[in-house]
Amino acid sequence: MQSIQLAFSDWLIIALYFGFVLGIGWYLRRFTKNENDFFLAGRKNSAWVAGLAFLSANLGALELLGMTGNTFKYGMYVAHFYWIGAIPAMLFLGLYMMPFYYSSRIKSVPGYLKLRFDEKTRVLNGIAFAGMTLLVSGINLYAMALVMHTFLGWDWNVSMWISAATVAAYVTLSGLMSAIFTEIIQFFLIWFGLFLVSILGIVEIGSIHDIFHRVDELYKTVSYSTLWSSSGDPSQNGMLITWGGIALGLGFVLSFGYWTTDFLVVQRAFSAKDLRTARMTPILASFFKMAVPFIVILTGLIAIVLANDPKSGFALLQDGGQVNYDSALPLLIARYYPAGLVGLGVTALLAGFMAGQAGNISAFNTVWTYDIYHSVLNRKASDAHLLRMGRAATIVGILLSVGTAYWAKSFPSIMDYMQAIFSWVNAPLFATMLLGMFVRWITPNGAFWGLLAGMGSSFTMFLAVKFSWIDPRLITLSSVQSDMASNFWRAWWAWLICFVFTIVISLFTKKKPEAELVGLVKGLTPAAAADGILWYRKPETFAVLAVIILIILNIYFW
Repeated sequence: MQSIQLAFSDWLIIALYFGFVLGIGWYLRRFTKNENDFFLAGRKNSAWVAGLAFLSANLGALELLGMTGNTFKYGMYVAHFYWIGAIPAMLFLGLYMMPFYYSSRIKSVPGYLKLRFDEKTRVLNGIAFAGMTLLVSGINLYAMALVMHTFLGWDWNVSMWISAATVAAYVTLSGLMSAIFTEIIQFFLIWFGLFLVSILGIVEIGSIHDIFHRVDELYKTVSYSTLWSSSGDPSQNGMLITWGGIALGLGFVLSFGYWTTDFLVVQRAFSAKDLRTARMTPILASFFKMAVPFIVILTGLIAIVLANDPKSGFALLQDGGQVNYDSALPLLIARYYPAGLVGLGVTALLAGFMAGQAGNISAFNTVWTYDIYHSVLNRKASDAHLLRMGRAATIVGILLSVGTAYWAKSFPSIMDYMQAIFSWVNAPLFATMLLGMFVRWITPNGAFWGLLAGMGSSFTMFLAVKFSWIDPRLITLSSVQSDMASNFWRAWWAWLICFVFTIVISLFTKKKPEAELVGLVKGLTPAAAADGILWYRKPETFAVLAVIILIILNIYFW
């Protein structure tokens, strides 16, 4: 492929960014004195620091390339991932689940499973999460390599290894502390570097109204510009899904499964300085999450208009005859940004991918070190030994991620790939967490076998559809099919299977004494103290405001 010619100023911006990130890792190394600093950033962060890091860890390849590419593929329905598919779960985490997590002083989500249930449930989730994290980590490496390949013309292999080496260096030096610090810088870089793409796209096409109008003209029988009005009939929307699949599969199971149990993002809240700050972390992040579609969704719609205009000269990349939807955003940067500004756009993309990659690797090294290595292999390890193991796990995790990056490259859209992974692990785990936190008689054996049944059934359904062992209509309950619809419905069935199995097995197996569940289950945990906190500083007030904005957005784009 022909590379985009970068000016000296572009190269300078990119070089300064890489140098800055590595410098931060080296500087913060002096403050990383023990395993608590490395894995939890010393539990010293404010709500704004933890909140921005919480969202920035999520603003990786999935959010930037994946969502822009998926908008090109599915249309406006992709906004559901940001609104109904994120905000309710983020608020639920802050208001109801964070008191259980934070007050128990755990270092990871699997650590909660050990306290609430037993060691085998913790290890099962730890292994599943570690595997999922490496698969997701590969997506970020692939996306970083795609940017280097698109703009610099570098070989795919060279691009992936340079990306991997940079992340490995600064996370290994100071762990979560450097990851959070650079994630905050990356948050602002992403907004300043990419928002201009949407603005210039609007200028070229005419207005936001013109963009939606031209999209409607291209898809006369299928809606690519609405959120809910065409969800009654799956054949009338680009995602080929009904409102039931959106509400149950995405809005409930996948959303709550990701935002309330995925240690990648929850770890940022664990770094907060107190319980109120930890509760505010996802709630503050929800306001920024609602704004992200104005970068990625709008950019995807702009790409649809330009790609279908013969006069524009715009076309997505193709790999082996297969359209690469994820190339939409890099190609628009190349189209709109003049020499000298392209470097800012490239740096913003790389910042997003490195934030996601660093988030995955810092979560992986924590879960591996505490929930697998320390729990199963070396229970007598000292704090110093665990710190060394965490650094070693970072390097190994990066190397394994390179392998998964090549698998991610084979998918036409990384978003389809991501949601498949989440339906295997996060969907059933949410059922386990929900029952564990709110039903005191759920037993350790019920949780273990229910979680195993949920994960096993989800992966089996994925293979059955992929290799045509069963008719996919049995899963989606619809005559029309799409990869995303299958992901949503598979997540729902996995959650339901885990939920039912857990309850049934718990009825016939031994319960834990209530004395061991204090602080872990609702009814046995003191309510979050709000004494002395003014009403406008309470998490509940911010949550209500977020719900109001969410409702307005859904009605406006109905």
